[in-house]
Parts: sequence; C-alpha cells; structure tokens
Amino acid sequence: MKPILETYEEAVHEVQDGATILVGGFGLVGIPENLILALKEKGTKDLTVISNNCGVDDWGLGLLLKNKQIKKMIGSYVGENKEFERQVLSGELEVELIPQGTLAERIRAGGAGIPAFYTPAGVGTPIAEGKEVRTFNGKEYLLEEAIHADFSFVRALKGDIMGNLIYNKTARNFNPMIAAAGKVTIAEVEELVDIGELEPDRIHTPSIYVQKVIVGEQQKKIERLTTR
Repeated sequence: MKPILETYEEAVHEVQDGATILVGGFGLVGIPENLILALKEKGTKDLTVISNNCGVDDWGLGLLLKNKQIKKMIGSYVGENKEFERQVLSGELEVELIPQGTLAERIRAGGAGIPAFYTPAGVGTPIAEGKEVRTFNGKEYLLEEAIHADFSFVRALKGDIMGNLIYNKTARNFNPMIAAAGKVTIAEVEELVDIGELEPDRIHTPSIYVQKVIVGEQQKKIERLTTR
C-alpha cells in the first residue's frame, strides 16, 4: 500500500523553496487543482514549474504565478494568462518555451530513463541556439535532453490503495508521462478503491511510479465557456 494522505497540507509538506515540479493537465483539464491550492497556501517560492501551460489568471497554476511563487516556467503554451504576460515583459519571470511534442517527449524520456533524443522540431529557429544538431538520412535534428523533477503532481479519476491510476478521457493528457518523471509523485484522485477493483488492462499509470495518494473533490472549472 502507498501512503493515503489525509490532508493536502500534508501532501505538499515536503515541497520546499526552489523545488522543481512537474504538473499534469492541459489548460484546466486534468489539473491537480487541490495540490496547487495547497502549495499556494503553503507559500513555497522560487519554484521551477514544468507543465503544458500556466493555467488562467484566477485558477490552476495561475494562482501560484499571481502569488509570485514561480521563478521559472517551462511549458509550451501561455496564451490564456495576462499575469503571465505581465511578469515576462517586466522581467519577473523566467520562461522556457518548448514545442509541445518536444515537451511531451522530454518528459516521457525522463520517466523512461532515456537521457536525450533527436527531433526535427525547432531546427533553424531560436530554439536550436546552443544545441547540438546532427544529420540523419539527409535531415537535420536537434538534441533535446530529458526532463526530470523533484516532484510530480498528477490528477486521476480513480486510484487504488497501491497507487495504480486511471485517468478520465482527455484528462489523461500529460498526466501519465508526468507521473513517471518525478522523484516523488503525488496523485490526487477523485475516487479511491481497493486492490483488484481496477481492471488491469485499463490502468494508465502503474503503482510503481506513484509514492503518495490523496482523495479530493474537484471543482473542474471551465477554461473558456462556449455556448450557442
């Protein structure tokens, strides 16, 4: 059995100033929102956060950004956050933008124990500056290094007491690869079940990648509401 935590305060207790954190989600879909809220309340600062994006101004990682807790953001998309834009232009926030596929593969490689790989994405652009370029079959490729983190925050629909996880539809997004790439992975689950209640063929993240589990309800806010 993995430790089943009672409070979100306990879940983020080990996250100290200067930590590097991988955070699951795509927009506001599949984000570990309660772990983010707990980190905001804890006030941990000088964080390096790696995620597809930085939430919106009033939810998700945008809360940590607004609270000046993020020193560096590594991601692939930043278009929904005005505070992000303000901090970048004022020099308050360091940013590393990565093509989305490259970001996903760098995280996946980190979890798989692959130190680096070659990709054609970014060749001939500012992304290639300072990076090794090699030619394979007449085409140029960049060397990109794997991403690891001190902590991984993920969110799942269901988890069992061993730490096996199942994600809900598109909330799967970056969560499985992020779960594998952190030294300590904390899983926020909506429903906790006993061993044997998850169908083995449906498990997305095996328990070996998960160190801690906590159960909590989600607000599941909508990033951009579209109606007819």
